[in-house]
Amino acid sequence: MKNKFLLTLTFSFLFTFVTFAQNLNKSKLDSLFSILTEKDKSMVSVAISKNGSVLYQKAIGFASINDQGNVPATVDTRYRIGSITKMFTAVMIFQLVEEGKLTLATPLAKYFPSVPNADKITIGNLLNHRSGIHNFTSNPGIMQYMIQPKTQEEMVEFISKSPSDFEPDTKTNYSNSNFVLLGYIVEKITGKKYADNLNQRIVSKLQLKNTYYGTKTDLKKNESYSYKQNEKWVQQPETDMSVPAGAGAIVSTPADLNLFITGLFVGKLISTTNVNQMKTIQDGLGMGMIQIPFSTKKGYGHNGGIDGFVSDLYYFQEDDLAVAICSNGTTYQTNDILLALLSSYYNVPFAIPTFKTISLKSEDLDKYVGIYSSTMMPLKITVSKNGSELNAQATGQGAFPLSATETDTFVFNATGIVMVFNPSKNEFILKQGPGNYLFTKEK
Repeated sequence: MKNKFLLTLTFSFLFTFVTFAQNLNKSKLDSLFSILTEKDKSMVSVAISKNGSVLYQKAIGFASINDQGNVPATVDTRYRIGSITKMFTAVMIFQLVEEGKLTLATPLAKYFPSVPNADKITIGNLLNHRSGIHNFTSNPGIMQYMIQPKTQEEMVEFISKSPSDFEPDTKTNYSNSNFVLLGYIVEKITGKKYADNLNQRIVSKLQLKNTYYGTKTDLKKNESYSYKQNEKWVQQPETDMSVPAGAGAIVSTPADLNLFITGLFVGKLISTTNVNQMKTIQDGLGMGMIQIPFSTKKGYGHNGGIDGFVSDLYYFQEDDLAVAICSNGTTYQTNDILLALLSSYYNVPFAIPTFKTISLKSEDLDKYVGIYSSTMMPLKITVSKNGSELNAQATGQGAFPLSATETDTFVFNATGIVMVFNPSKNEFILKQGPGNYLFTKEK
């Protein structure tokens, strides 16, 4: 359950090459969050934990923004965590496996025979996104569909209407449908609601105080609304949590998320064997987990996005380090915040953004205008101007504005895109995350 922008990486990737020295740079992190607050670029809560103890946490922005007054966010503000929920669902499935109540080879047809290819799809295929079941959140009109409450029967029927995208276990394709069904299977086997299983199987075992199955947002519960910025912060419609269910319905805080993932990796929830099973990556995805690199380090966890919320949770087992981010509105990529958090722990240099821009005249932009293509990716990018504003548009996608930070350098902060032009060579380098892609103007 994640919003996609032009060229946005599906998952967070972090690269740097240094000699590590652990000495958390709290003052530099404070500086980062100060400028994000000053420039109104992000509303976010973060936590870094080691051995289950919080080393650093910070919350900026507001849980609610309205004409009657804003409610400031605190480190105890609760956020919808989207697809990080999948990790919780996967843990409960593995608990049921350990209890002998199902296996990874159990066919989906045992529970939901109406789903296409249900007799060929296994529990394991659902966990690692190799089921071929169509991702229901890709369907037309899904945003309107998701704000209305749905029963389990309605969701299964909705998922079952779409034909399979591929034969089970022949390829990997991320699908929220898989984990909605897994959450329902937990309920069918136990005879209890997902929320009750979550409380009994995870929350109570780890004494999580701010983690639960979400309902309609309630400020009295210290919950937050979500926002997107369009000159000002605009509150987003709320997904009814009956729709994402086991794929994305949990509410939590960064500190609680760190306790969860630490408890998982130290064996408080499932066996080491099954944690390793979750960590096993095939075609980029594990069983309720993904992997990210930080130089020679490997982190495991998940990210999430629902409504205007964005979240990240990763654990670096070698150092017993957990890091979590929950945002309810941002134009500054959480990947860059994640990079800063890890860099501060490992004593890696990182830059504090200035968000400074320069003004250019309309005629100054002419040298950038054109259609550009690349041998490094199939997209073409059309660069055009509207008065004194430069715009870019990739094949089949919407146009987005570019802001000049210096001569020949333009950014689109919402997705972390930097475009560095070389007009004399009729080319530009597109930078996003770790990627650098050369585009050349077509004649």
